[in-house]
Amino acid sequence: MPLHSSAAEHIRDLGDYVSASPSSFHAAHEGARRLAEAGFTGLDELQPWEATAGKFYVVRDGALIAWVTPEGAGPTTGFNILGAHTDSPSFKLKPKPTTGRFGWLQAGVEVYGGPLLNSWLDRELQLAGRLVMLDGTQHLTTTGPLLRFPQLAIHLDRAVNEGLTLDKQQHMNPVFGLGDPNGEDLLAVLAERVSGGGNPVGGTPVDPAQIGGYDVVIADTQPAAVFGVRSEFFASGRLDNLSATHAGITALIAHADASDGGPEASGRTAPIAVLAAFDHEEIGSASRSGACGPVLEDILVRISDGLGASASQRRQAFAASLCVSADAGHAVHPNYAERHDPVNRPVLNGGPLLKINANQRYATDAAGAALWARLCGEAGVPFQEFVSNNVMPCGSTIGPLTATRLGIRTVDVGVPLLSMHSARELCGVEDPHRLARVTELFFGTRPRL
Repeated sequence: MPLHSSAAEHIRDLGDYVSASPSSFHAAHEGARRLAEAGFTGLDELQPWEATAGKFYVVRDGALIAWVTPEGAGPTTGFNILGAHTDSPSFKLKPKPTTGRFGWLQAGVEVYGGPLLNSWLDRELQLAGRLVMLDGTQHLTTTGPLLRFPQLAIHLDRAVNEGLTLDKQQHMNPVFGLGDPNGEDLLAVLAERVSGGGNPVGGTPVDPAQIGGYDVVIADTQPAAVFGVRSEFFASGRLDNLSATHAGITALIAHADASDGGPEASGRTAPIAVLAAFDHEEIGSASRSGACGPVLEDILVRISDGLGASASQRRQAFAASLCVSADAGHAVHPNYAERHDPVNRPVLNGGPLLKINANQRYATDAAGAALWARLCGEAGVPFQEFVSNNVMPCGSTIGPLTATRLGIRTVDVGVPLLSMHSARELCGVEDPHRLARVTELFFGTRPRL
């Protein structure tokens, strides 16, 4: 399947992907479903893998790794990796989650990552994630509209517009009904609404008494929307970072379909194209499915082993590899321009970002910047440079983690956003499609640096 022919078509499909992906587990599952539909083969990490050319994927918890091995790939063939992540800042359901008082039923939640707390107030929210049964089976669950963080009326806090203060423990306990918490079980609601048959709500219910554990987060239920005087804006939850994960999935499918599996025009074997969509980036990536963990290295090593690589040849393959770490970045905010660098001021629909930081919070160096400039030029896509204001330290990404763990040259890029870490973020309609176009080109080329 080729890439979407227009930005409008791509953005509609991004909205569909976000809607189907309220949690990292759903994002990995939906990505795997799309890949399988495009002819990719799912592999089990517990089983041996055949050393064949083809297109494959692995799901590890909330992470998705997919790749295309071309005909002619050998022990020293390099990898072209697009790194992204499937999680977003939110709230995670605590043990013994059913609480409440004064006749209200409430859910006990922990803050996950760094959400803009106020953006979650007065929204119809859902629970979504996975249930793990005592017998080891796993089920996705999505409740649909269920909860709300109700804001205090201004009559009871006259100074609220001078500065809203939210206590994460006292004020961030969503309501989900009326009644006695001793007589209600939120897990029973999750058990009733197990996903199935492609329907996010409506699978076969499970026995709540058999639930051994769960990883469940809160997600917004408001559909994505295109708006603006020229329909130039796109608003949705989880653009950080499903905008990049979706771009990687669509680009990898397009690359697989367009590739003839043979050598490039230069006579060199095409690289092995890899999508690595990690979980847990928003909380530091230190997990078995995060970028600090072994998931990507495990799979790259198994691919190399299947191609007959020795330890030395594997190091050659890694030295010939490249990684584009794609994670959302900041566009200049018209009401807070002083928070941005005074010269480098990215705008929505100005093209994907090249992210630069002197302290290696982003992995981009001069060689990586040249690679990105060349790719964008060949794809006919504009790009913008992002660097932080010196008194506003930036966050980091999976880029430095991947470069450090694997020694692979990495460049940090991403779609520019406003309202990052809000329950509802904002990007331009053009930029996600542009990122996908450059990514497809990247998957199939081996620029010399």
